[in-house]
Amino acid sequence: MNEAGTPTDRPEHPGFREAFWYWLKLGFISFGGPAGQISIMHQELVEKRRWISERRFLHALNFCMLLPGPEAQQLAIYLGWLLHRTWGGIVAGVLFVLPSLFILAGLTWIYLDFGDLTLVQGVFAGIKPAVVAIVLFAAWRIGNRALKNNVMWLLAAAAFVAIFVFDVPFPFIVIGAALLGMLGGRWLPGKFQLGGGHGAADQHFGAAVIDDDTPPLAHTRHSHLHLFKLVAIAVALWSLVILLLPAGTLTDMAIFFSKAALVTFGGAYAVLPYVYQGGVETYGWLSGAQMVDGLALGESTPGPLIMVVAFVGYVGGWTHAIFGSDHLFLAGFVAACVATFFTFLPSFVFILAGGPLVESTHGDLKFTAPLSAITAAVVGVILNLALFFGWHVLWPEANAAQPFAGGFEWFAALVALAAFIALWHFNASILHVLGVCAVLGLLHSYLLPL
Repeated sequence: MNEAGTPTDRPEHPGFREAFWYWLKLGFISFGGPAGQISIMHQELVEKRRWISERRFLHALNFCMLLPGPEAQQLAIYLGWLLHRTWGGIVAGVLFVLPSLFILAGLTWIYLDFGDLTLVQGVFAGIKPAVVAIVLFAAWRIGNRALKNNVMWLLAAAAFVAIFVFDVPFPFIVIGAALLGMLGGRWLPGKFQLGGGHGAADQHFGAAVIDDDTPPLAHTRHSHLHLFKLVAIAVALWSLVILLLPAGTLTDMAIFFSKAALVTFGGAYAVLPYVYQGGVETYGWLSGAQMVDGLALGESTPGPLIMVVAFVGYVGGWTHAIFGSDHLFLAGFVAACVATFFTFLPSFVFILAGGPLVESTHGDLKFTAPLSAITAAVVGVILNLALFFGWHVLWPEANAAQPFAGGFEWFAALVALAAFIALWHFNASILHVLGVCAVLGLLHSYLLPL
């Protein structure tokens, strides 16, 4: 210890087994969305175990923020790779989502098989309006960070109009925003500067296994041959699984979720409209109301929120009875695994291929102007998503031809308002909000039957 009470002794490099058990534990406790998951890793790996220094942790995080895909899971892959080479990254990334896959598959089975029970209906009656508030709060939170000037506001408004009025597919919005960001970075660089991110590395918790001054490890050095091998293996694995799948629903899911994985800039909320367009409108794997229910389940389970794709896959496999009407559980579970595999495979490639390039320099990452523009556009997309979910929850009997058919759900509106106030004004955790709203839904369902 020094005079300030900071440890000066460097911890021993953790063994693979110790790291394995940590990543498995993280997969079961990673609640709270990206911010909560990153906070859990920071507290454990930087502050308590001191496996990595604060600056190296944030440097890795900044890289993950530039990529499509779930940044918290990608950060776990990066740190696992940094500590224990390629297999360390694979184990960390797989264990980050595996518990969530099994938990979500079990809950989806209960939802589909016992969804008519008053108990289940009551829980969802409270959770669904809470989801509307959570998505609206996400739009406000991201917008508060990203919309720093009138150009960013204009991009967000344009994205909202594009998807809400003209039904422009989400990938085209991402591509358009990125192109505008590239141009804006040249012409108006001050308007397209990336925000402060998750904070500055202004604290020190003692000597770390991988510290600020730790020389580059052998496996972190860039190699063209290693990069070629990695990409070749990933493409071969992707192609092999596609070939092994029976043609039809499962191959459609494989291709669709592969594309979805490449447009998840801005987090899960941003890609949900794209998943909705494909899952509901194009392929008919589930209904719009079921999509809201799936997001409610995703919010209440550990793992990245994009794991809602497992719900979409499960419901699609079940409703299409891909293995016959006698094997619905197997159909749902296999489809959930397919959706999960093809959604997360690119994340491993991005990190394991890009990590050595990032580790070769600890300077600031470049080309952030396109990301700034994409993040601004994502705010408009998420606002559209909040309105879409709100429409389904507040007017459950409505449709495109009669957008306000049926009665207005005053109970759902009041729950959504209370949930938003709790999140926005009282800084309540998402899990607490979902729990309270589920109880309110149960009370409402039994006192005033649905």
